[in-house]
Amino acid sequence: TYTDIIKQYFPEKEYLSTGMRKEKERGMLALENAVTKTVALICSGDSQLYGMAGLAFELGESFLDVEIEVVAGVTAAFSGGAILGAPITHDCALISLSDLLTPIGKIEKRLRCASEGDFVIVLYNPSSKTRVDYLKKACDIVLKYRDEKTPCGVVRNIGREGQDSRVMTLKELKDMTVDMFTTVYIGNSETKIINGKIVTPRG
Repeated sequence: TYTDIIKQYFPEKEYLSTGMRKEKERGMLALENAVTKTVALICSGDSQLYGMAGLAFELGESFLDVEIEVVAGVTAAFSGGAILGAPITHDCALISLSDLLTPIGKIEKRLRCASEGDFVIVLYNPSSKTRVDYLKKACDIVLKYRDEKTPCGVVRNIGREGQDSRVMTLKELKDMTVDMFTTVYIGNSETKIINGKIVTPRG
């Protein structure tokens, strides 16, 4: 877990944690402790993108004496993109396929608009135990606007043990099995493969 990794570097610190889907409780725990001490609220990737920064500010409205500072991280879209080559050098759309906080109809609309607008698309949370076919459905939407040979890529466990990546076409991506630890990249009409790497020209 992230806590175990951080403890290796700062064993003398106090650690408090909550389980999955307990973001609000974790935010409140951090803010309540921040009244009397300096607290770091940890999340993966960048705290602003599918992270805890927004929630901390929302909950922080009730904690007028607590100052919140956001520390930027590197989101999976960029760190994974570097592994694949340079797929997002131009305009892009980052879309989560998780419908826990966003209605599926809104996710599908975002996929249609990003596809029609010829954005490179990066998909977060492409699959889970209860959403096994969401990536296939997303590819079906994109295929209405993109060639089936569009370069795509996936990176699993970005920056972690067991990191793995693969380059393929949009048609092949549609039939892939992925998990929550995978970030998916779908090129635009200009994206190409150069020496096995995905590259989207800037102009």
